[in-house]
Amino acid sequence: MSSCPHFFVMPYPILGHMNPLLQFSHVLATHGCKITFLITEFNQKRMKSETDHLGEHIKFVTLPDGLDPEDDRSDQPKVILSLRSTMPSKLHKLIQDINALGCDNKITCIVVSKNIGWALEVGHELGIKGAFLWPASATTLASFESIPRLIDEGIIDCQTGLPTRRQEIQLLPNSPMMDTANLPWCSLGKNFFLHMVEDTQSLKLGEWWLCNTTCDLEPGALAMSPRLLPIGPLMQTDTNKSWFWKEDSTCLYWLDQHPPQSVVYVSFGSLALMDPNQFKELALGLDLLNRPFLWVVRPNIDNNNNKETSDSYPHEFHGSKGKIIGWAPQKKILNHPSIACFVTHCGWNSIIEGVCGGIPFLCWPFFSDQFLNKSYICDVWKVGVGLEKDENGLISKGEIRKKVEQLVGNEDIKARSLKLKELTVDNSAEGGPSSKNLEKFINWAKDYNGYGDLF
Repeated sequence: MSSCPHFFVMPYPILGHMNPLLQFSHVLATHGCKITFLITEFNQKRMKSETDHLGEHIKFVTLPDGLDPEDDRSDQPKVILSLRSTMPSKLHKLIQDINALGCDNKITCIVVSKNIGWALEVGHELGIKGAFLWPASATTLASFESIPRLIDEGIIDCQTGLPTRRQEIQLLPNSPMMDTANLPWCSLGKNFFLHMVEDTQSLKLGEWWLCNTTCDLEPGALAMSPRLLPIGPLMQTDTNKSWFWKEDSTCLYWLDQHPPQSVVYVSFGSLALMDPNQFKELALGLDLLNRPFLWVVRPNIDNNNNKETSDSYPHEFHGSKGKIIGWAPQKKILNHPSIACFVTHCGWNSIIEGVCGGIPFLCWPFFSDQFLNKSYICDVWKVGVGLEKDENGLISKGEIRKKVEQLVGNEDIKARSLKLKELTVDNSAEGGPSSKNLEKFINWAKDYNGYGDLF
C-alpha cells in the first residue's frame, strides 16, 4: 500500500455537510494525503470556480443526484430518497474506474457524512475501509445511537420517534437535560426518523466516527464509544470560501470602522427559513438596538420564495445603524474585534466558529439538533442566553433588544467565552489532543490493510 493515503470524501450535498468535509479534506491534504471529493452535478454548477484555489491534492468528481433540474432541493426527504435510490450503482462504478488508474491511485478509505451511510456499504463491497465524519455535535450522534434504548424504555414511539409524553431526559453523563419534544428528529417527520434509524446502522461500517468537536466541549458524548475521535476545531484551516453564495467582504471594512465589542452579528445559516411576520419583528428589534448590527439576509430566508427580500422589510424599518448583506465571510467576522455577540440558529458549524472567536451567543434555534446545541451554550458552557417566544409564537422586538443588552453587558459570559476559546483552539495546535487524533487517523489509513476488529 502507498505511504500516501487516498481518501474518497463524500458529503451529503448541503452546505452544513460540505463545509466540514471540505475543511477536513484540506487538513488531510496539508498532511500529504490525496483527496478525491465527490459533489453532485447540480452543486458543481452552483460552485463554478470556487474550488480552483484548493490545490492539486484535492480532485473533484461529480455524480448526478437523480433529481430533475426544477426539483426543490430544499426538500431534504426527497433528496435523501433520490440519492439512496439512484447513486449507489454509479458510485460503485466511479470508484472502480478510479482504482483502475493504477496502484498509486487506489482509494484507501471512504469518508462520508450522515444521510448517506449507504456509501460505506458500497465501499465495504469493494473491500475499502470507511470512516464517518459527523457534521453535528457528538451529543447529537449519541441521541441517534440511543434510539433503540429510548424505544425500549417507552420514551419514544418506535414508528414515528415522537415522545410518548413530554419530559426532560439526560442521554449521557455530563450532557445537558433535553426536552423530549426537542429530540433532533422530532421536527423532521416520520420518514426522516425511519431513515436515520437505517442510516445509523449503515454508519457502523465506519471504523472511525470523526467529530468536529473536542473533549472539553462534549466529554460525556465522546466517552460513548471508542470509535469516536474528536478532531476539532476544523475551522482552524485556511478554507474560507463560500460554496453557493458570493461573500460580501465589504462588511469587513465596515466592521473596521466600529469600536471593539460594539457590533451585533446576526446570521441563521444556509437552511433556516423564517416566517414573514417573524422576519419583520427581527428587523424592528434590530432597529431598536442602540448599537450597530451586521445582518446576513440570505435570499428566501423569509420563506416567501422571492429572490429578493427587500419587500419583506416593514415600512417603519430604518436600518440606519446596521449593514445588511446576502452572505458573509463568517469566520473572519467572528474573529473581528468589533463583534459583541452572535445571534445564531445554533447550527454546529456556526457554534464551533463562534466558540473559536470567543464570542457570546444569543440563541435562536429553528429545528433538529439546534435546540440541544442551545442547551450546551446556555446551560453547560454558559457562554450565551436564549430568546423566548411570546404568546403568539414570535420572538418579539422587545425580547430581542432586552436579551442583546443583557448579553453584551455580561462580563462573566464574555470571560467564559474567551476561556472556552482558549481551551478549544489549543486542541488543534501541534501536540494538542485533536492534532494527535488526526495523526492517529492518518497513520491508521496508511497502515491498516483490510477489515479487522479495531475495537
